[in-house]
Amino acid sequence: MSHKSIIHEANEQALQYQTRRHFLSQCTTGLGSLWLASQAQGATPNKVGGDSARGLHVPPKVKRVIYLHMIGAPSQLELFDYRPELQKYDGKDCPQAYLEGQRFAFIQGTPQMLGPQYPFKQHGASGAWVSDRLPHFSEVVDKVCFIKSMQTDQFNHGPAQLMVQSGQSRIGYPSIGSWVTWGLGTENEDLPGFIVLLSGGRLPRVGNALWSSGFLPSVYQGVQCRSKGDPVLNVSNPQGVSRDQRRAALDSLKRLNEMNHAQFGDPETLTRISQYELAFRMQTAVPDAMDISQESPATHEEYGVELGKESFANNCLLARRLAERGVRFIQLYDWGWDTHGSNESESLNGGFNRKCQQSDRPMTALLRDLDRRGLLEDTLVVWSGEFGRTSMAENRGGVATRFIGRDHNPNAFTLWMAGGGVKAGFSYGETDEMGYHVAENPVQVRDFHATLQRLLGIDYQRMTFPYQGLNQKLTGVKPARVVEEVLL
Repeated sequence: MSHKSIIHEANEQALQYQTRRHFLSQCTTGLGSLWLASQAQGATPNKVGGDSARGLHVPPKVKRVIYLHMIGAPSQLELFDYRPELQKYDGKDCPQAYLEGQRFAFIQGTPQMLGPQYPFKQHGASGAWVSDRLPHFSEVVDKVCFIKSMQTDQFNHGPAQLMVQSGQSRIGYPSIGSWVTWGLGTENEDLPGFIVLLSGGRLPRVGNALWSSGFLPSVYQGVQCRSKGDPVLNVSNPQGVSRDQRRAALDSLKRLNEMNHAQFGDPETLTRISQYELAFRMQTAVPDAMDISQESPATHEEYGVELGKESFANNCLLARRLAERGVRFIQLYDWGWDTHGSNESESLNGGFNRKCQQSDRPMTALLRDLDRRGLLEDTLVVWSGEFGRTSMAENRGGVATRFIGRDHNPNAFTLWMAGGGVKAGFSYGETDEMGYHVAENPVQVRDFHATLQRLLGIDYQRMTFPYQGLNQKLTGVKPARVVEEVLL
């Protein structure tokens, strides 16, 4: 390249930079203003039928979602999917037809079939089958819509959890809660639109990637709150700093950030301003919303809460309090449902029992409490794991132990929903006689995502975000469908 060409190219680049910088900083209708307008649009959704990717596309059935994700994948064969034929094969070698072409996490050689470990009964007017591990939940099955034919293409926990929560098995994509709050905003400007509550004693395997905003603006990522100690880390002012001093410091910081944005035009600078302002409002709103000691002793008893402790019961009660305050998406993760049989805590005759006892009462109380308060009409409650469990016993290393467990099964699992817009006392889909493959009405994870969005008034095909050359969707690039059969 000649000397003149180099100078010409450098001048062109300088002019381009100056022109872009001038546009971003001086234009009264610059990108910053457009971005702020888009945020307001998120908080006040479009009218039904609008052309925008965001907002309402169809009349919504619900306003908010409470998602109970049982991390580790509970066995559907010990809870909801009654397969009496499987009992006849208990202890017999697994037929080769169930092994050929299958991938397993730990099963080796020829495992033995494993019959249901607990008795089942039919309950309610709907006659739903539920095992004796969930005696309280058995009383509310007529409020519930079961999908017993869920399928996924992931058989390891981390990728499968990401698939259920973000529609992709890889890190870096927005979670359901981020998509929903980006599209619809929140009803309470003093609280985050997407709140995450953890129980079980540890983070999910892939951590906060499960509630990440991915390529969406970071203001839409889930905010992790706690049922023990400060509800949000560092939500309180440092010792010796008053609220007025905090306000003055934020005002100064806001002016600096606005100057930075005027010069460089980075939308994430506006996101930072928005997050600081939300954090300031949260200092008052969050402690009140998260204070379950305000609830009556009768309510504490109904949920089985333990004040001052981290627990699934506490989080279920918190979910109700957040729902009635207008939080759009409330995500509960309860760790400890991985039942391989490799040790006592991870076995169907050990840890599984404890997890059922810990979750049965509070999730039942949540449904009843929402219903009593008229909130179940416009709230969708979802319960699921990330995949199902095999009909054969796990034989890790080919050695049998006194602990009983099942391996991962992506071919079939159960998910249930309750609330506005779904058929109550209804069961959709069916597995084969062994409970291993879907025999009728398969539902992919992406189909469930499309259905959830429809209930919120979102057309899954129109809710898109341009990224890496594609109009990205929660449902991904494969065909999806709304499961109309479970909708009212």
